[in-house]
Amino acid sequence: MREETKGLYAAIILSLIVIFATNWLFPSKKQPIAEDTPEVAVEQEVAKTSADEPKLDEALSTAEAAALDKRVQISNSALKGSIRLKGARFDELYLTKYKQTLDPQSPDVELLAPSQTNAPYYAEFGWIGTDSRLKLPQADTIWTLKGKQLTPETPIVLEWNNGQGLKFVRKISVDDDYMFNIEQMVENNSGKDVTLYPYGLISRSEPMSENSTKVVHEGVAGVLDSTLKEIKFSTLKEDKKETFTSNGGWAGFSDHYWLSALILDNNSESRVKFSTPLDNTYQTDFVGQPLTITSGTVGTFNSKFFAGAKEIKLLDQYAKKFNIEKFDLAVDFGWYYFLTKPFFYILDFLYHFIGNMGWAILLFAALLRLAMFPIANKSYESMSKMKKVQPKIQELQEKFKDDKTKLQMEMMNLYRKEKINPASGCLPMLIQIPVFFSLYKVLNISIEIRHAPFIGWIKDLSAPDPLTISAITHLPVPGFLDIGVWPILMGLTMYIQQKLNPKPANKDQARMFALMPLIFMFMLGHFASGLVIYWTLSNILSIMQQKVIMKKVGVD
Repeated sequence: MREETKGLYAAIILSLIVIFATNWLFPSKKQPIAEDTPEVAVEQEVAKTSADEPKLDEALSTAEAAALDKRVQISNSALKGSIRLKGARFDELYLTKYKQTLDPQSPDVELLAPSQTNAPYYAEFGWIGTDSRLKLPQADTIWTLKGKQLTPETPIVLEWNNGQGLKFVRKISVDDDYMFNIEQMVENNSGKDVTLYPYGLISRSEPMSENSTKVVHEGVAGVLDSTLKEIKFSTLKEDKKETFTSNGGWAGFSDHYWLSALILDNNSESRVKFSTPLDNTYQTDFVGQPLTITSGTVGTFNSKFFAGAKEIKLLDQYAKKFNIEKFDLAVDFGWYYFLTKPFFYILDFLYHFIGNMGWAILLFAALLRLAMFPIANKSYESMSKMKKVQPKIQELQEKFKDDKTKLQMEMMNLYRKEKINPASGCLPMLIQIPVFFSLYKVLNISIEIRHAPFIGWIKDLSAPDPLTISAITHLPVPGFLDIGVWPILMGLTMYIQQKLNPKPANKDQARMFALMPLIFMFMLGHFASGLVIYWTLSNILSIMQQKVIMKKVGVD
């Protein structure tokens, strides 16, 4: 084995040892929660609320399940659905701006669904007490409605009297987008003081496996005590429960493009729990601080509930308007947050300027290439000079093939004489790595790019190129090899670009580099087509720039 190859393998092994050692020595710490406090008993009561629903032998459609109970309709510019009066449950919600498929006649995206369906997904709010004799609203409580329809202009009021001197009132409002406000009031005319704990919960079934992705976090998520918490469904299924305390923040369920979240009170501490109270059922809930309501007074607690699409600009607006800490992190920006989010805003600006996201991506590629022009220019000039002296390097390799130390010394002398920096050729690639991953994230996380068309056969820039080898030839092709036209064009431009570069002195490295276009072609073949289109144009611009410099330096 060559010394260079040994060094490469040693570096990889050492890096893996450091990573595993760090994870073993510094494991992530969970907040310990005392198990003997009154609040824990309250949390146990909250867990029961999602298990109170009677089960049917067969699952119903959402429409069939919704027809079983009296409801109040929800309608605004982005949502339609209803709230079930039994339990005052948010359990039917459609996102009217988004279709399930590219077909404009396909159904709207369904976010929340009743418990009698195949995929229950709902939210509830209420009060919990430690006095078992006190009657409190439950999942089967029938509320009296005041109002006809929940719209941004017409909030609704729900009322229920427990027959013990307590009257429970809920005023529910919604804005033009995805934010609900739930103001809970308790009128105490019981003749004695009452202590209650406000709570909110979101319960859902296990999502379908075919909808999951490894690119974007899907599972429970939240910002608790200023720290982002992300737990995958599979991890929570094993751990059963994760409990935290937090002043402010948010907690809920994050899908690829959709989010449901409980917005926590900034002025008091909430106890937040992610759990699996039932098989294939996941729950996010919070319990607020105890509220003592003296006789003859009214106690109030205000909650906010987000249910909708993860539109980045809207999340930023909500974060500012309601002081929701790091609400934008509901979008999985990844490690390169400092690049990914600005890239989104640049792409969004270009899209609104041009009117087509595909052309916006191409213009973005051109602007990036322009920004990197000075660095790339020096790099390509150095690479062109190296290509020019390639025959001399080959002569040295032949002359000192048995003396590696002497060969390295002579090659360094040659580089100094020709004023060549062999390492400078790597600089554009090193700079492009975070740019590539950031753009990769943007194209995968941004709902604004979902179903965005380009030209020709590209109807969705967030999906792989559909014009694949099997689609053209109608022949059975293994999935990994079945790639589209754009990935093939990208591989071709990588091959041309590689031919303009000097060959590595090490033969093993030369073989590896020769395979890179093929490897990248199949690796990116199933990535978002927008990313492949960006990479292809970036390669073409690099080839043009490199050809001009080679001509200037005098390289054939």
